[in-house]
Amino acid sequence: MKLTMVGTGYVGLVTGVCFSNTGNDVICLDVDQRKIEILKKGGCPIYEPGLTELMEKNVKAGRLHFTTDKQQAYRDADMIFICVGTPTGKNGETDLSYVLGAADDIGHMIKQLGPSAKPKVVVVKSTVPVGTTHKVKDRIRAIVGDMRFHVADNPEFLKEGAAINDFNYPDRVVVGVEDASVGDMMRELYAPFVRQGNPIFVMDVRSAEMVKYASNNFLATKISFINEMANLCEAHGADIARVREGMCADKRIGNQFLYPGLGYGGSCFPKDTLACIQMGKQSGVETQLSQAVHDVNQRQRRRFFSKIEAHFAAHGGLKGKTVAFWGIAFKPHTDDIREAPAVTLAELCGAAGAQCIGFDPVATDNVEREQPGKFHRLVGGNAENGMYDVLKGAHAVVISTDWDEFKQPDFDKMKKLMAAPTIFDGRNLYKLDLMRQLGFTHYSVGRSPVAR
Repeated sequence: MKLTMVGTGYVGLVTGVCFSNTGNDVICLDVDQRKIEILKKGGCPIYEPGLTELMEKNVKAGRLHFTTDKQQAYRDADMIFICVGTPTGKNGETDLSYVLGAADDIGHMIKQLGPSAKPKVVVVKSTVPVGTTHKVKDRIRAIVGDMRFHVADNPEFLKEGAAINDFNYPDRVVVGVEDASVGDMMRELYAPFVRQGNPIFVMDVRSAEMVKYASNNFLATKISFINEMANLCEAHGADIARVREGMCADKRIGNQFLYPGLGYGGSCFPKDTLACIQMGKQSGVETQLSQAVHDVNQRQRRRFFSKIEAHFAAHGGLKGKTVAFWGIAFKPHTDDIREAPAVTLAELCGAAGAQCIGFDPVATDNVEREQPGKFHRLVGGNAENGMYDVLKGAHAVVISTDWDEFKQPDFDKMKKLMAAPTIFDGRNLYKLDLMRQLGFTHYSVGRSPVAR
């Protein structure tokens, strides 16, 4: 098939590359000339393991193309996937301006092609509130009149850091359609990815739109739940690690997304939870559980900062102290710092007078561009001894992302470099007995602190 991806962000680029890899002719369209130039030169504007190699393969095969030319992108496409951003506004509402702007562009192209052209299928891939796909249809219809076209919704379920595998081996594919023939086209398109027998669910458009929100909201609920249990464990002297073991052995509960820590971040869970809350407000439906999930998540970071603040209160306060951060991305294997706990904690430490130094294997460029001034100094993964460099003279280190290189560090080297051997372990990476044995002051989540 001839496919066009509107937007070369995380979703659009991964989707386009993976579809091209199964033999489709794919054009990736973006209005950002800088991004398109990077892509044309073989670079990749996002960090995702395996993506660059797969992109290079399909560009060489002539199946994958990048352009800013809307006419070129839309003219011959059988299916057009809208993969643009849907940022959250100040009140939690979803900003649909990019989605509706793409709809207008597509409508004008359909009109220009004329009634004799083969009907286009416009697929909303962006995560959008229920009813948005029909808004896209209405925007196009207002431009093209009686000319034929189809709309569909096809939510993505990609985990950053594992997106290629998630796309190639999906748990399920969800498609919302109005016309059975469009459902058949989508089944054909996704057939190479579900050969292992996983299902393709073809349903109505509104239900498909809601599946993404329901899924992410539930996973966010699990994270906030385990963090609330961790806080109770701390208050009563229990160990959340042992509690989790006993709880997750129940097959009805399982063990995924039940790790205590600093709360969820990134582009999906915060945005989608707020979108559910906002959809409830607009329709008069109370979403008390979703609101509580969001509130617990926001409090979790401040609760962890209170541990940092309380510790330094006994040492003259945070003012003038140096706090190192190991990890800035919201999770490992990505350079995404949207809603990252490290950024929040650095902002709070900085406001209290501390000097924050940060190390991340891949995210430092994004921090410099998107969060300037949050860190006094940043060290990237290409620097020699980078993760240890930020510890020189530090009065504490905050583990905010569970990158693999942080799991078994040289603790003796850490103690020699730091002004004080203090670890704020926001990902519960280290065993308490080991911290006692090595002489560290150690704070974690849902476990008792270790004092020297």
